Amino acid sequence: MSIHPYPDRSDVAGVTAEGAAWLASADPYPRSTLALWRERPEAPLVLPCGTAFDIVNVPAVFGRGLLDRLWEEGPGSGPVAVHRGRTLLFTAPGTARLLPRLLAEEKALEAVGGRAGKTAGEWRGDGAVPPLLCHGRGDAVTVPALRPAPGAGRPASRWLVAPDTLRPWLPGAEAVRWAAVRAARAGASPTVRISIFPPADQGAKVYDVSRRR
Repeated sequence: MSIHPYPDRSDVAGVTAEGAAWLASADPYPRSTLALWRERPEAPLVLPCGTAFDIVNVPAVFGRGLLDRLWEEGPGSGPVAVHRGRTLLFTAPGTARLLPRLLAEEKALEAVGGRAGKTAGEWRGDGAVPPLLCHGRGDAVTVPALRPAPGAGRPASRWLVAPDTLRPWLPGAEAVRWAAVRAARAGASPTVRISIFPPADQGAKVYDVSRRR
């Protein structure tokens, strides 16, 4: 007897069948990807970027601030994952090509206005956007398993906002630039507090996806 790999529709923390189909559409052979997931739903897979989605890959601490801005002040986000301490924001195709240029323009404007900060190394909360890794056409990323292995503890790859629809809304380069700049400025303030991530579990999925635009 085969076991259906997808969680119940009411399990908002899990990948739905529609979400899995959307992820698989990134692969040149989506049926093979879905078949593999049916056999091994607890295994992460490597998928190509540039067709169904691009990925903006940011340091974990900065990623929490970036998501705060997107969800508290902006349009929300599409799927979001964590992989080996980095936050992976699924974005509209083309974002990987456009975002570095937009951030370079922002940095130049801030330099003229006296707001330039350090950009090398890990994010230091000094008002500057840290170096972001942008994965687009020609790149591939590891996506988390459809569901975690039981009793395995916290996996290195997991979903913060799991795919749940065939047509997820994905932020583009402008939305990510807007959120990144505000997250960097908020991180430089000594009064800022990351509020949507409970201290007991900073990886917990607590986003209200019904608010997503």
